[in-house]
Amino acid sequence: MLICCLLLGLRSADRREEPATTYRRFDDGKRSVDFVLAYNGETQLEEHRRKCEIFEANLQREGLQLEHNKVQRVHFIKIHAPTEVLYRYAEILKIKVPLKPIPGQDQIFAESAHEFKTCCSRMCKSLFSSVQLNTALFPEREPRIHLEFSRNYLELYDTEHPNFLDASTRYSIINFILQRQHFVEGEETADNLGIEKLVQDGVYTCAYTLHDKDDRERLLKEWANISKWKNLQPLDQIKDYFGAKVALYFAWLGFYTQMLIPISIFGVLCFLYGFVTWSSDPISRDICDDNGTIMCPQCDRSCDYWRLNETCTSSKFNYLIDNNMTVVFAFSMAIWAVVYLEFWKRYSAGLVHRWGLTGFTHHVEHPRPQYLAKISRTKRLAGKAYGQDQTGKRNVLDPDVPFWSIKFLPNFTSYSIMVLFICISVIAIAGIIIYRMAQRASHSILGSENSMTFKVMILPMTAGIIDLIVISLLDMVYSNLAVKLTNYEYCRTQTEYDESLTIKNYVFQFVNYYSSLFYIAFLKGKFVGYPAKYNRVLGFRQEECNPGGCLMELCMQLVIIMAGKQVVNAIVEMLIPYLMRTFKELSYRHGWYKSHQDQRLVPYNQFTEDYNLLPAQNNSLYAEYLEMVVQFGFITLFSLAFPLAPLLALLNNVIEVRLDAIKMLRFLRRPVGMRARDIGVWHSIMTVVTRIAVASSAMIIAFSTNLVPKIVYAASMGDPELNNYLNFTLAVFNTKDFQVQPLLGGSQHVNETVCRYTEFRNPPDDPHPYKRPMIYWKILTGRLAFIVIYQNIITMMQGILRWAVPDVSGRLLKRIKRENFLLREHIIEYEKQHAMKMVQTERNGQQKSDGELRRRNNETVIRSRDEATSFV
Repeated sequence: MLICCLLLGLRSADRREEPATTYRRFDDGKRSVDFVLAYNGETQLEEHRRKCEIFEANLQREGLQLEHNKVQRVHFIKIHAPTEVLYRYAEILKIKVPLKPIPGQDQIFAESAHEFKTCCSRMCKSLFSSVQLNTALFPEREPRIHLEFSRNYLELYDTEHPNFLDASTRYSIINFILQRQHFVEGEETADNLGIEKLVQDGVYTCAYTLHDKDDRERLLKEWANISKWKNLQPLDQIKDYFGAKVALYFAWLGFYTQMLIPISIFGVLCFLYGFVTWSSDPISRDICDDNGTIMCPQCDRSCDYWRLNETCTSSKFNYLIDNNMTVVFAFSMAIWAVVYLEFWKRYSAGLVHRWGLTGFTHHVEHPRPQYLAKISRTKRLAGKAYGQDQTGKRNVLDPDVPFWSIKFLPNFTSYSIMVLFICISVIAIAGIIIYRMAQRASHSILGSENSMTFKVMILPMTAGIIDLIVISLLDMVYSNLAVKLTNYEYCRTQTEYDESLTIKNYVFQFVNYYSSLFYIAFLKGKFVGYPAKYNRVLGFRQEECNPGGCLMELCMQLVIIMAGKQVVNAIVEMLIPYLMRTFKELSYRHGWYKSHQDQRLVPYNQFTEDYNLLPAQNNSLYAEYLEMVVQFGFITLFSLAFPLAPLLALLNNVIEVRLDAIKMLRFLRRPVGMRARDIGVWHSIMTVVTRIAVASSAMIIAFSTNLVPKIVYAASMGDPELNNYLNFTLAVFNTKDFQVQPLLGGSQHVNETVCRYTEFRNPPDDPHPYKRPMIYWKILTGRLAFIVIYQNIITMMQGILRWAVPDVSGRLLKRIKRENFLLREHIIEYEKQHAMKMVQTERNGQQKSDGELRRRNNETVIRSRDEATSFV
C-alpha cells in the first residue's frame, strides 16, 4: 500500500511538473502529437503485440514518426507527421490550400467587398454590433485563392498562412494513412488492414486526435457557452478545429435558427390574432350560450348524453388555432420553407468557397477499407480485388461491383427489414389508437369518462405520452439495427455509407414520429359513421372529433411529441455523455473494479486527459442532423395546428447550438476533420418534406378546420355572419334508432328522445333518413377544390422562388470565374518562367561544358607541344 501511495504521489508530481513544451508534444518538445494510439500494455496478448509491431513498422515506412509512452497501465503511441508526408498525401487527396498573393487578386477582393458592403449591410452591422464576434480573439480572415496542392508548384503556396494544412487537415491525412496500413505479414488482404479493424479486434483500445488546449479554451469561452447564445459563431475557427463537415453542420444550424426568427414572430402574431378576436367567433359563442342541445353519447354502453355547452372552454381554445389566419400562416410557412432552403444553398456556397472546397465532390473520395474487405470476401469479386504492380507486389484494387447480381440482395434485405420496422411502428401507433377507443368505451381509471376534462385533455395527453415512450423505444432499437443493415451493403465511400444510413433511418423516423399526427389530422373523426350505424375497429367505435374539430387535439399531440422529444434528446446528448465521462474518469483515477490500486490512469498531459473522453464516430453528426430535420418536419407539416411551434423550435435551437458545441469540446474526443461541400442528403430530405408539407397543409385545412364548411354555408344559406352555423353542423338523431342502447342507469337524460351529433346527415323524419344531403357533397367538392387550388398555387410560387433564387449568387459566380482566370494566367506565367530558367540553366551548362572542352583541348595542345619540344 505504501508503494502504491508513493507511486501515485510520483505520478501526481509528474503531472504537476509536466513541462508545457511536452504537454501535447514529443519528449523533445518540438514535434507535435498529431495522433495517438492507446492499448493496455499489461495484458497485451502476444498475437496482438506482433500485429502492433507490424502495423507500427508500416507507419514508419510511410514516413510517420512514432514515440512510445509506457508510464502507466495504458500505453500510448504518439504519432507525428513530418512536412514531406503531409505534402505527399495532400497531393494524393487533392487538398486545396491557399496561394501566395497573386497580382490582381486585391482588385477582385476589393470589388467583391464593395458590392457586399452596401448601405443596408453597414446599417445592419451597426444595429447588431452586440452579436458580432470578438475580433481580438477571432480575427477576420483575409480572402485567398486556393489551388489543389502539387509539389511542382510548392513555391506558389503560402505555407505561412494559418489555414495552410491546418490541424484538421493534418489529422485527416494521418487517419487516411492509418486506415490503409496492414498488420499481417505475407498474405496482405483487405481483411487485415486499417486502424478500425485493430480497434475492433481489441489490439488497440482506441485511436484519436488531440484537443488543443489554447484553441479549445478560446472556443469554450466564446462559443460553447450558453451565455453567448446571441453571438454569431466563429465558423472559420470551427472549420480549422473540427474540419469542414462539422463546421457546415454548425453553420447550417445557426442559419436555420436565424431563419426561424421571422416565422416565429409571424406565428406569435397569428396566435395573438386569435386572442384579440376571441369574442367574435360565432361557433364558440353559440356553444357557450347554448343550454338545451343534448349530444349523443360518445361510446356505446357506459357513456351518458352530454350538453353541448360543456365544450365551451375547448371550443374557445380551438378558435386560437382555427381562425381566419390559419390559411395565411400555412401559406407563409410553405413560402418560408422554400426561401430558407434556397438561401441556405447560397449562404453555404460562400462558406465553401471561402474554405477552398468549391468543386469538391465525393467522387474524389477513396474507397472505405470496410468496402475493400467486403469485396475481397465475395467469391465473384475476389479474383478482381487484387493485382500486382511492376515490382510484383500484390495490391488491393477497386473493381466494379454489378448491382443486380451482387448489390441487389443486400440492398433489398436491408430495406425490407426497414419496411418491417415501419410496419411495427404503425402497429404500435394503431395499438395506442385502440387504447384510446377502449378508454372511451369503458370506465377509465383516469377520471370520469363523461367529463369534458377527460375527453378533451386527459385522454389525449396520456395517449401522447405513451406515444412518445413507444417512439423513443423503437428509435433506440432501430438506430442500432440500421447501422448493421448498412454494413451489410456495398457502400464504396464514406459519403455513400452515410447517405444510405441516413435515408433508412429518416424514412423510419418519419413514420415513427409523424404517424400519430397524420392519424389525428386525416383519419380521426372522418369515418365514424352515425349512431344507427357506427364504423368499428375490433368492436370499438372510432373516435369522434369535438364539435369544434380535431385541430386542438392535433395541437396537443404536436406539443407533447415535439417538446418531449427535445427534452429526451437533451438528456441523451448531454446528461448521459457527462455521466459516462465522469464514471470512466473516476474509475481510472480510483481503480474501481480493479484488483490492484496501481491499475489507475492518472491524467497528466493532453493525450491521457483525452483518453477519458467519449469516442467521436464518423457519423457522429447523424443524431444532431436527425433531431433538427425531424423538428423541421414538425413545423412545416403540422405547425398550422400550433402557430407557436416555430417559436418553440427557435428557443430550443438557440440552446441546442451551444449544447452541441459543449458536448463536442468537453465530452467527445476531437473528431477527424473531413471535407464536405454541403450538408449532404439532408438538404434533399428537407426539400421532399417541404413538398409533402404543401399537400399536408392543404388536407388539414380542408378536412380538419371549419374554413370550407363556413364558406359553403355562407354562400348557400345567405348567412355571412354565421349566426346559425353551429346548428347547421349538427345532425339530429332519434334515440330509439341506436344500434346499441346506452345503459344510463340513474341518468337525468334517460327519457331523451332526440340527440345531436357532428355530421352532415338527413334528420330521422326525412324520406331518406340519415343519408347524406346535397350540402355534404357541396362541402366535399369545396374541400377537394381547395386542395387542388391551394396546392397548385403554393407549388407554382415555390417553383418561381426556386427559379428566382439561384444556388450560387451572381456576385460569387463572377468572383469564381475571375479567380479561375487569374489562377490559370498565374500558373501559365509560372510555367513560362520555370521553362525559361530551365533553358537558361541548360545554356549555362552547355556553355560551361563548351568552355571546359576548349580548356581541355588547349591543355592537350600545350602538353603535346611541350612533349614534342622535350623529345627534340
